[in-house]
Amino acid sequence: MRGAAAYGRVSVESNVLSASPHQLISMLFDGAQQAIKSARLHMSNGNIAEKGKAISKAIDIVNSGLLAAVDKEKGGDLAERLESLYTYISSLLLKANLKNDEALLDEAARLLEDIGSAWKEIGRQASADAGA
Repeated sequence: MRGAAAYGRVSVESNVLSASPHQLISMLFDGAQQAIKSARLHMSNGNIAEKGKAISKAIDIVNSGLLAAVDKEKGGDLAERLESLYTYISSLLLKANLKNDEALLDEAARLLEDIGSAWKEIGRQASADAGA
């Protein structure tokens, strides 16, 4: 098991080192979704400590990754809206943890999915335009 975990860390580190800035943000969306899935599983199993760790990880990804990456100088109105959305998602996650509320986890996951899929589509279009 220890070897598999080490291999997984090396794989993630390799992906991060070779990723474009756009891909790094996509990885943050994926990581937040994975943390929320883990929190949902721990919540349904009554594992409060692990649920809290998973939600804390999701909040950290949203605040220290996604929110921190918002460029207010270049982004204008869109950046302000994203900032508000990320702040709202963090509050949903915090409330989900405090209230043990799966519906709040679902809402946070849905919002992250909407933003993340739009972000990934922009990346696909940019790649297609660069290749044209």
